Amino acid sequence: MRIIGLTGSIASGKSTVTAILREIGAPVIDADAIVHELQQPGTEVTAAIAREFGPGVLRPDGSLDRAALGRMVFADPERRRALEAIVHPAVRAEMLRRVEALRREGRPAAVLDIPLLYESGWDRLVDEVWVVYVDRATQKARLIARSGLSPEEAEARIAAQGDLEEKARRADRVIDNRGGLAETRAQVLAAWQAVLGDADGVGSGEGG
Repeated sequence: MRIIGLTGSIASGKSTVTAILREIGAPVIDADAIVHELQQPGTEVTAAIAREFGPGVLRPDGSLDRAALGRMVFADPERRRALEAIVHPAVRAEMLRRVEALRREGRPAAVLDIPLLYESGWDRLVDEVWVVYVDRATQKARLIARSGLSPEEAEARIAAQGDLEEKARRADRVIDNRGGLAETRAQVLAAWQAVLGDADGVGSGEGG
C-alpha cells in the first residue's frame, strides 16, 4: 500500500483537497480529527494536558477549552512543544492503527492528512509528500477573512505552522491552490491517478 502524506499550512486549502480526495474514493486519515477524538472529556490525553497546563484549560464539563489552550501555545514555542509532546505520540499510534486496518482491507493507497507533517517527522514515514500551496499574501488574506483575526494574529498562526515555501520545495508533489476550484480538482485527480498507477505497478511486479 502506498502512503501519501498530505500537508500545507493554515488557510492554504488543505481541507478543500481532502474533500476532493474523499469524493473520488481515496481513504483519508485526518490527524486533526484524531486529535479531537483523543481530546474528548475523560481521555488520557485530555488528563495529561490538564496536568501540564493547569485546570484552566478545562471547561466545567471536563471538555478542553481549545481557545484558552490556543492562547497559551501560540504565544509560547516552549508551551507548544510541551503540548506536542503529549499529543503527537498518541495521534501517531492511532494513525498507524488505521493505516494497518486499510492495509488489511487491501487498499492500494491511503492519504494521511497531517498539518505538521514535517515538524513531527512524518515525512520520513510516508512514501511521498503532497503540499497544498498558496503564496503568503493569499494565505494571510484568506485566514483573516475566514477567522476574523487581526493581521498580527494571522501572522502568528501562519508562523506557528512553518514556512509553506520551504514545505513546497521539499514536497514530492505540490498542489497549487491559488487558482479556482476546478484547477485544484484537476491537480488532485491527476495526482491520485498517478498514485494508483504506481500502486498497481508495484502490486503486479512491474516496478515503480
